[in-house]
Amino acid sequence: MAAIEVPTEAMDKVYEVVEVAKSTGKVVKGTNETTKAIEKGKAKIVVIAKDVEPKEIVMHIPAIAEEKGVPCYQVPSKEDLGAAVGIQVPTGSVAVTNEGEAKNLLKDLTAKVK
Repeated sequence: MAAIEVPTEAMDKVYEVVEVAKSTGKVVKGTNETTKAIEKGKAKIVVIAKDVEPKEIVMHIPAIAEEKGVPCYQVPSKEDLGAAVGIQVPTGSVAVTNEGEAKNLLKDLTAKVK
């Protein structure tokens, strides 16, 4: 299964979940850390960037996320994803491991994007 491509109207919600979780919970950044979080069962939501080159860097993430039952969303820009998680460099993937105050936002997002 591929990652769920987020509709334009829900894109802000994905970034908001990541930003709020970064401030009040815990977010891991980067492909290796995201993969570890999923495999250890700590990830609540995974977001990957569509513009990662080469694609092979993140192509395994949706499969292991599905296997573990973790929602995996795809956004268009690694630059925007890096900014949402509060770093000044692009990132190909992030995992929210503790949603903090983003718990209700995450529920809304899951309902909206299904």
